[in-house]
Amino acid sequence: MSEVDPGREYEVASLRDFLDPVIPGGIVGDLQMHLISGGRSNPTYRLSDNTRQWILRRQPFGQVLETAHDMGREYRVITALRNTGVAVPQTLVYCADPNIIGSTFYVMTDLGGITMRNVTDTSIMTVEERERLAEAMVKTLVNLHQLDPASIGLADFGRPDGYLERQVRRWRKQWDASHLVSRPRVHLLLDRLGASVPETVYPGLIHGDFKVDNVMVDHADRGRLLGVLDWEMSTVGDTLADVGTLLSFWDEEDSSFNPVSAGTTAHQGFPSHDAIRERYAQLRGIELPNLDWYLVLAYVKVAIIMEQIHARHEASLTVGEGFDDAGAMVDPLLDKAMKVASVSNVPGLRV
Repeated sequence: MSEVDPGREYEVASLRDFLDPVIPGGIVGDLQMHLISGGRSNPTYRLSDNTRQWILRRQPFGQVLETAHDMGREYRVITALRNTGVAVPQTLVYCADPNIIGSTFYVMTDLGGITMRNVTDTSIMTVEERERLAEAMVKTLVNLHQLDPASIGLADFGRPDGYLERQVRRWRKQWDASHLVSRPRVHLLLDRLGASVPETVYPGLIHGDFKVDNVMVDHADRGRLLGVLDWEMSTVGDTLADVGTLLSFWDEEDSSFNPVSAGTTAHQGFPSHDAIRERYAQLRGIELPNLDWYLVLAYVKVAIIMEQIHARHEASLTVGEGFDDAGAMVDPLLDKAMKVASVSNVPGLRV
């Protein structure tokens, strides 16, 4: 029943029994479950019966660190964002019972578009499509950040006070719990981040991993954004953290690339870092103070995530392709963080 995970047929049968009474119209015929390649964190599957298809997201295989990969939170925020100015899929059901497929999971509609995962994908876009996609992404981020979390039932979704301090502590804890190779620069950077935490001036709802390959675009018009995906790290926190994340993955022509995005936006039509910052600030009508700090945090956070993925892969707890190079990405990400920190004007951050 599954082309991707031989021997897991019992999970598909159990999943069909669970979904049949809760999916509108029920499951028609056999249920098929196929892994969608491309993501390195939460395994994502396309489900289909004889007539329709859906998307399932589950936790990674093996040990999941505390507060990480919370499918219930992801389901909740996507559900809350329905009918706002932030485009998301429609959620259908959340399952907290790990006995169905071996993990908590949720199911949502399939938007039917494509994700631009790498430099090859974005190379086939027109210049005009790249310009429109970048504009749509910045506007979407601004719309998200200007939402009142309480107005969509997310008043208790996070605590902006102390969010940045908790981020530094959280990622230190995650590194200490999962790394396979000692890298002193991780603690050096975390120490500098901890010593220079800026005041949260613009609290709000954040995505936590906002980048080109976490949005879905139209097959026929790649400049048209259909929805934002992968909300596993969303919370109510400091909205400038999302700006730092977006810029950390926003590769520019004639510059060194983030090893994860690997040149995805390094094409004519995608605006520069400066242009992205200026457009976001213009649309929100705000200044962007201490942005170096948020950019360094973004690089360090992703470096730690890559090490976690590498550890899971070494323990044979990953499924699909795209994991062999995760460990090799850690040092280049730390290089990027060190480069930004070394010239920063943020007091206490420079190394």
